[in-house]
Amino acid sequence: MSTFVISMVFIHRQRQAQNRIKLDHIQSEHEKTLLNIENEIQQETLTHIGRELHDNIGQLLSLAKLNFGSSKPEKNEEGKLILNQVIQEVRGLSKTLNLDWVESISINEFIEQQLQRIQNTGFCETKMEANFQLVDLSKDQKLVLIRVIQESLNNVIKHASPDKILIRMHENENGKGRQIWIKDNGKGFDSSQKSSGSGMYNLRKRMETIGGEFELTTIVGKGTEITLTLPN
Repeated sequence: MSTFVISMVFIHRQRQAQNRIKLDHIQSEHEKTLLNIENEIQQETLTHIGRELHDNIGQLLSLAKLNFGSSKPEKNEEGKLILNQVIQEVRGLSKTLNLDWVESISINEFIEQQLQRIQNTGFCETKMEANFQLVDLSKDQKLVLIRVIQESLNNVIKHASPDKILIRMHENENGKGRQIWIKDNGKGFDSSQKSSGSGMYNLRKRMETIGGEFELTTIVGKGTEITLTLPN
């Protein structure tokens, strides 16, 4: 009898040790995922800032210089207005140099900004529909969701060639089952191909780290729809 008890205690301790190892592995993977996402978002932010400095602020400064070079008083006043605009633009960019903005923006606002940025380039028409405001996520959950949405939209821009992108945020009436749908009417693709499968796998794993789900349906020639099921 004593041998049986000792064996059970030994087995129990073994299982506890295995569970601790699994939990440590899960925590390590979660932290690694968050670190990768922070680095990716910062890199994307720096790329955006570089474009803004070159395409927007650089042009505004050149225009201000032309106005200040004129002998007409009204041109000097116009130059001052342009410089004030440049100051506001630079202040806006400086706020994006770290990830503090993640805590100050809602997912709804972030999606609207991303879609407006795409439409402003003339790439395609964009539209957002939402029946709820997503404001109760932790910073870590928001970071992951922001990056998954960014990467999904980047894939559309790189590969889909759509006329329209629609993002719909839907919450069931009982307050459960919140989802974000990202849909385009572009080329679609064969989701069984390895070249596309690895990217989708990474997005799926990232959603799982925050207790969510990632699903993709696509038809060649008819577009792609991504469904992000949010954590409860």
